[in-house]
Amino acid sequence: MRPRAIVLLSGGLDSTTCLAWAQARYECIALSFMYGQRSTTELDAARALTGRAGVEHRVINIDLGNLGGSALTDHSIDVPDQLQEGIPVTYVPARNTIFLSYALAAAEVFGAEAIVIGINAVDYSGYPDCRPEFIEAFANMARLATKVGVEGQALKFETPLLHLSKANIIRLGLDHGVDYSQTVSCYQADDQGRACGTCDSCRLRKQGFADAGVEDPTRYIP
Repeated sequence: MRPRAIVLLSGGLDSTTCLAWAQARYECIALSFMYGQRSTTELDAARALTGRAGVEHRVINIDLGNLGGSALTDHSIDVPDQLQEGIPVTYVPARNTIFLSYALAAAEVFGAEAIVIGINAVDYSGYPDCRPEFIEAFANMARLATKVGVEGQALKFETPLLHLSKANIIRLGLDHGVDYSQTVSCYQADDQGRACGTCDSCRLRKQGFADAGVEDPTRYIP
């Protein structure tokens, strides 16, 4: 029997690459979140992706929009159309900490031995919860906070994209058969899943395809 993993899946380029990578190694359960984000078409993409892949998919509802504090959850804060210095306004406070906590619970409930997350410390927007130190600290906490950890069977935290450029992430995904036209990365995609082409996420995605020498299959708003 194959080992099981919980894969955090947004429906974007990075997390979809992670799912494809994980499927080659684990029986996967994908975990997505409706957290009050500005655009939910990325979540629609996650549902469609897991349906085609035959992967069990759980969607967790939490309301980070009730707190605000980010351009992704508070409509009074504009999504910037140029790269920002420091930590950008698209950072959602504690988002990865909360997502990983749910993944931790799911791993114990479903008997998974690993959690897979697509954080990246190379081509990313400067979010503090996308750094190797964050994952190390969370893994240490998980060893203390879980039944499996206390019993000496610590969960693995798999971060296959951590040190890859966006171009190399795309190459990895293509090697695993990912159809990137079915993914949505834009912070403010429209109801059809078409990308704005100007936000941080769109810029990094565009540059990744250019650097990889691969045609960008993203659907953009005219």
